[in-house]
Amino acid sequence: MTVSLAYEDKGAGNGVPLLLIHGHPFDRTMWAPQIEAFAPHRRVVAPDLRGYGASPVVPGITPLSAFAADLQALLDDLEVESAVVAGLSMGGQIAMECVARLGDRVRGLVLADTFAAPETEEGKRTRNAMADRLLREGMRGYADEVLHKMVAPYADPAVQAHVHRMMTATPPEGAAAALRGRAERPDYRPLLARVTVPALVVVGEDDEFTPVPVAESLHALLPDSTLRVVKGAAHMPNLERPEEFNAALADFLARVAG
Repeated sequence: MTVSLAYEDKGAGNGVPLLLIHGHPFDRTMWAPQIEAFAPHRRVVAPDLRGYGASPVVPGITPLSAFAADLQALLDDLEVESAVVAGLSMGGQIAMECVARLGDRVRGLVLADTFAAPETEEGKRTRNAMADRLLREGMRGYADEVLHKMVAPYADPAVQAHVHRMMTATPPEGAAAALRGRAERPDYRPLLARVTVPALVVVGEDDEFTPVPVAESLHALLPDSTLRVVKGAAHMPNLERPEEFNAALADFLARVAG
């Protein structure tokens, strides 16, 4: 069953709309620099995923397919026929799921700081243990621990504060459900090898979660892709280095969607 999502729907223009899918454990405000940059030229839709931000919290297990179903329903409700789909980290994996679900409605694919391989057995145990911990302890301890992996220690203090604020504001039940679902995700590598639309792969040069070689492997899998490595950034180059990220995205959109 799909969930009605909170979202931003900004902008207009002739360009193909842009769907922005946030990562874990964030919300749609992580895309503020991109909404500001691109809404003057095209429609930009940035939802809060179920369990995050202002969207309903659904406890239990949320598979990536459920997130994608919610997004399909949102695009239908907004009468968005097709879009460039962009996602970061978990949002990138949901974007891959959207390719499988939406088919020709995806006009271009942007994968930022993400990976396509299925979870290892150790990874499954780690994600489920973290889900248990978040339900038991809440988000703050986790947020404190991973802040400087999400954004580099040298990142702008205001950016660090924004990222920490998003993490601590996320409902533990929603974050835990996503972790449990993500632990069971499929192998998206065969799907990416069949993607026919243009793709952009972006990664922060100092990303520890999804290092540059992981992005290079995605770039190698995709038949028609561009790879951009953003210097001076870790896992969230769209916030850490928005000018560089936006320049890469603008070049891609000009090529793909006018």
